Amino acid sequence: MATAQPLYHAPTFEPTVDEIATLKQLEMGQAIAVPDALKHHLSGRLLEWGYIGKSPAGIFHITDTGRKLIKRQDN
Repeated sequence: MATAQPLYHAPTFEPTVDEIATLKQLEMGQAIAVPDALKHHLSGRLLEWGYIGKSPAGIFHITDTGRKLIKRQDN
């Protein structure tokens, strides 16, 4: 019987170019639903680290933490 391996998190989050682009789209108000997220390969890391959230209706939105990450990357 296989045992589940614990999920590894690096000590810091270094976003990819695609992850930054996704956060910027969400900040501009573009709604991304689950089917679109799968189509565009939305990174699960953004959800795991709390940079995006998911509504009960399945719509993803940017969090305040995600907005701070974008501001940090723009500097």
